[in-house]
Amino acid sequence: MTAIPNTRHRPLLSRLTDADLVTLAKIGDEPAIRAIVQRHNQRLFRTARAIIRNDAEAEDVVQASYIKAFANLSAFRGESELSTWLTRITLNEALGRLRAQKNTTGLEEIDMHATSAGGQIVQFPSSLSATDPETELSRSQARHFLEHAVDELPDDFRAIFVLRDVEGMSTDEAASYLGIRPETAKTRLHRARKMMRQSIEKRLSGAFSALFPFDGARCAFMADRVVTALRQTS
Repeated sequence: MTAIPNTRHRPLLSRLTDADLVTLAKIGDEPAIRAIVQRHNQRLFRTARAIIRNDAEAEDVVQASYIKAFANLSAFRGESELSTWLTRITLNEALGRLRAQKNTTGLEEIDMHATSAGGQIVQFPSSLSATDPETELSRSQARHFLEHAVDELPDDFRAIFVLRDVEGMSTDEAASYLGIRPETAKTRLHRARKMMRQSIEKRLSGAFSALFPFDGARCAFMADRVVTALRQTS
């Protein structure tokens, strides 16, 4: 990648489309790179976290994925959404690391005849509003409980569950990301939901959107890490 020029941060950069940001990033525009990183951090972190099940390692996966993406940005032709392209890079990076850690098969090779039990839950709500400290504490405890429950899902079911019910993707979209058939995705999702106890929905409704947060200073720091790494490779 070419050296990143010192450009003045333009106002309203967050209003630019991904396509506009990619055009700027291809010429090494640092504010555009930061904007792309901060815009897609949440999804990529959740995706990596669903595979790796460790916050620190998931962050490393996200950083490595961004570096690969920006180093090969010229190959991105806009034939798919930038988020799709970045998510696939992140999935490949996470799965590659998982296979290196464990002598296991890829998600596409998992036996779909495994059995599971439990109740079914609905899709995660899309917002979490702040109220009083006591309520926030209760929701924080609920979030940690839910994160633990998600972590307990088998590898083959956890990824589809996070992409479908945490990220809110359609079944077809999630299947495309994972490289599996929609029918397989539906089967995995159904079984993953059954593994989550029915009481979770009734007791903890409203806490789902806060799962595996990656925002604020943590989000901004990822942009710093990516830019620093890109400078070192230029």
